[in-house]
Amino acid sequence: MFLILKYIAKLLKALASEASPSQIAGGMILGMIIGLTPITSFHNLIIVVLILILRVNIGMALLSFLVFSGVAYLADPLFHRFGIWLLELEGMQATYTGMYNNEWWALTKFYNTVVTGSFISALVLSIPAFPLFRVLVLQYREKIHAKVQKLKIVQAFKSTKLFSVYKTVNRVRG
Repeated sequence: MFLILKYIAKLLKALASEASPSQIAGGMILGMIIGLTPITSFHNLIIVVLILILRVNIGMALLSFLVFSGVAYLADPLFHRFGIWLLELEGMQATYTGMYNNEWWALTKFYNTVVTGSFISALVLSIPAFPLFRVLVLQYREKIHAKVQKLKIVQAFKSTKLFSVYKTVNRVRG
C-alpha cells in the first residue's frame, strides 16, 4: 500500500513540477510506445536511448510504460490482426522481402504480426496523444493541483515524520 502511495505522490509531483508540459507528455508518449509493443523489440532500445537523450520526464515514461503494458496485454489480439493485414498488403511484398533479407531490418522483427501491428498502432496513436497529454497536464496544474493539496489525506501525509525525512533527502540529493 505504501509503495502505491509513493508512486501516486511521485506522479502528482511530476505533474506539478517545473518540467514543461511538453517534457511530461513526451515522456508519456515514449513510455506508451514501449508499453504497447513487445518489450524485447529492437525499436524499444532506440526509444530508451531517446528517453535518456531527450529532455523528457523519465518518471512519466516509466509510469506510462507500466500503464500501457496492461493495455497492450488486452489489445494484443487487435495488434495481431492489424499486423496480419499490414504484412499481407500486396503492394508491400517486395519491400518486406527486401527488408527480411537484410540482417539489420530482420533484427527489428517486423515480420512478427504483433510487433508490426503494435508498433504502427503506437506511432499512429502518439500523434493525437501528445497534444492530449499536454493539455491534461496543463488542466491538472490549473484546476486540480490546488484541490489535491487541500485533501485531508494529502495534508495528513505531509504532516508525517516520513514526509519531512523525504523532503530533507530530496533537498540534499538536489
